[in-house]
Amino acid sequence: MILFFADMHLGRADPATERANEAALLRCLETLADRTQHLFLVGDVFHHYIEYRYLVPKGFVRFQALLAAWTARGIPVTYLVGNHDPWHQGYFAQELGVRVVFRPLIEPLLGRRVYLDHGDLAIAGPLARRLRRLLRHPVPVWLYRTLLPGDWGLQLARWTTRLRPEVLNQKTIERLRRYAHHLLSTQQADLVVLGHSHYAELACWPEGCYLNPGCWYQQQTFGLLDHATLKLCRWTSRGIETLTQYELP
Repeated sequence: MILFFADMHLGRADPATERANEAALLRCLETLADRTQHLFLVGDVFHHYIEYRYLVPKGFVRFQALLAAWTARGIPVTYLVGNHDPWHQGYFAQELGVRVVFRPLIEPLLGRRVYLDHGDLAIAGPLARRLRRLLRHPVPVWLYRTLLPGDWGLQLARWTTRLRPEVLNQKTIERLRRYAHHLLSTQQADLVVLGHSHYAELACWPEGCYLNPGCWYQQQTFGLLDHATLKLCRWTSRGIETLTQYELP
């Protein structure tokens, strides 16, 4: 069984809300642990994340401990960075055993070609693409880390994330769906998994399926793939609820 989680945005809310959100996430993952073959985190795991040479943002150590425990048991964890959390260095790989990926990924999973990406670049306009390249270029990133001490750098990142709208954007939802259908219709993949829209969705066509796990911090939704089915699920106080299910050919 393969798990897909996206847009958890850890660190977005007040400490009490974040502790409850993290606890729910841990209960969900622990419920699925014995059947999981691979966990994919499809971007924006953190609401803001800047890793320095000797410093990482504090918090969410229980979640990180679970990731380390899973990889130690031989359960692979792959983390595709999003637009909120691209400034990773070596901490997750070296200390937690997590594979961190900075580009779209095509992965063979259970006999299917699966295309995975956070999705922000797929629908970005020319200005957003240029800004994205600037913010991920080694020189500006080095200057940011060098000129701003850890507290200042993280506080600035926290402040700038507040400027971004939190409402669902119907255009973003539709553009990601069209992009997924294009990848499927050109036979680049059998299944496309994207995040970014904060809208949980499972859509299937003759060419293949598109899964968006949705936004964990708002709906606590996630995706699940096994040999026979593709599911969109939600974690509730009663356990796992299946929202949509598709029987795979």
